[in-house]
Amino acid sequence: MRKIWLIFAQSVTACLGLLFVLRMFYPELLAIKSAPVIIKQVEPTAKVETKGGYSLAAEKAMPTVVNIFTSSKVASTDPNQQYLDDPLFRHFFGDQLNNQEAQPESSLGSGVIVSAQGLIMTNNHVVNTADEIEVALADGRKLSAKVVGTDPETDLAVLKVDADNLPAITFANSEKLKVGDVVLAIGNPFGVGQTVTQGIISALGRNHLGINTFENFIQTDASINPGNSGGALIDADGNLIGINSAIYSRSGGSMGIGFAIPVSIAKQVMEQITLTGSVTRGWIGIEAQDITPELAESFKLDKAEGSLIAGILRDSPADAAGLKPGDILVSINGNKVTDSESMLNLIAVLQPKQKATLGIVRTGKLIEVELLVGKRPRPVAAKR
Repeated sequence: MRKIWLIFAQSVTACLGLLFVLRMFYPELLAIKSAPVIIKQVEPTAKVETKGGYSLAAEKAMPTVVNIFTSSKVASTDPNQQYLDDPLFRHFFGDQLNNQEAQPESSLGSGVIVSAQGLIMTNNHVVNTADEIEVALADGRKLSAKVVGTDPETDLAVLKVDADNLPAITFANSEKLKVGDVVLAIGNPFGVGQTVTQGIISALGRNHLGINTFENFIQTDASINPGNSGGALIDADGNLIGINSAIYSRSGGSMGIGFAIPVSIAKQVMEQITLTGSVTRGWIGIEAQDITPELAESFKLDKAEGSLIAGILRDSPADAAGLKPGDILVSINGNKVTDSESMLNLIAVLQPKQKATLGIVRTGKLIEVELLVGKRPRPVAAKR
């Protein structure tokens, strides 16, 4: 009996050791995968008659847009904090200290219900410093929410509330969007309450704005103001085409230039976050800059296209593959690199631990380099 017990104990110990090793070095093998989120996608033939207005579109989408209230404690900057934390000191001066303690800061934004099971999409900057999050539904209910995951590089976040059978928005096909299409923006500007504004798509594929790491914005002249962040940009049929994210303004209010994250990007980010809790992107470890006409002339290029590799991170995939500063990246897996922005997007969609072929111009000659793609490091969170 003693021998059997020793064998059992040794087997359990060995299994626990194996699980520890897997957990440390291969965490993806033990990751618990969630069930895929169920969203509503617009039917190709669906069409809603406007009849001279957009009330039907607004009526369809407004119940899916929520107000988001966040609160966070402000850290004390008092140089005498060591004394304020002393129990004896607080015993004699407690009332005065309580009056001096930091008060919660509240902010307000918007969000969109994307799943009847309680998933809500909003902007990362709406919730990134929040200690507590409260969501106000269109029917008047207020629910506590928790963060499922965030993606600072696209400024998106997914929240979860404990509720079922919620009204979920229908996703549009972003490939069908055209400049000049009528759009509606729904949110809670300046905290006045849910508001609908109307405009058109002013431009598509806006980038190089310096707002996010990955940019492919829809530009609209529909009024987007503070508090609209995270709200819905919908088409004339009431389907989601984007998540309102930023405005260009010199006064703090709308000047007719607003930006929304396309629903195609929002959907990809949401699906990854709900399955794994984070977003995984490809990475090769280079520092790059755009090819200017002057650089093109210096490198004897026919066109000012491609991306100049200005630096290589040590022990990165690019370093292991033998890339060098001064190389010009012109293609990735046969896809043309026009500038550093397109290069970043092409690398991001690569799968880590998979091989990729890069087209490189080196000393005037086009060569191909194969490398093993790495996983893009998560950006360092700002100190709160």
